[in-house]
Amino acid sequence: MKIALGTLWLCLSMGALAEKMNWERAQFHYRMFCQGCHSPDGGGATSVPPLKDNIGYFLEIPAGREYLVRVPGSATSALNDGNLAEVLNWIISEFSGDSAGENYERYTASEISRVRVHPLDEVEHYRTKLLAQIAAAKARN
Repeated sequence: MKIALGTLWLCLSMGALAEKMNWERAQFHYRMFCQGCHSPDGGGATSVPPLKDNIGYFLEIPAGREYLVRVPGSATSALNDGNLAEVLNWIISEFSGDSAGENYERYTASEISRVRVHPLDEVEHYRTKLLAQIAAAKARN
């Protein structure tokens, strides 16, 4: 009985999460606010790092996860916290390839609200340090 109730609760909660996530709206917001620099396929540009096949690596360490919210395009975006969470979740789902596990923790509006108030200034230098930390974390595992 407890297992059946637990399963029912899990299904209902996942359904509620799916209802809150509007993937069409997230894709629209990506097109309006992100693809100008990151390209329609997430491939990036000369001075803009690619999202495609790389973005999931940032989820491996807490500072990397926060980095995705703190970069200027996210932190200073006109999108509200909930819509920014949707866009980041859509980007990870759409562009991460093998770089993110299937069970990554999705961003929430409250997480976005807490983190985006600390935007990054030295993005390139910070990114370089993060990539070294991510590589070290992967080597330990």
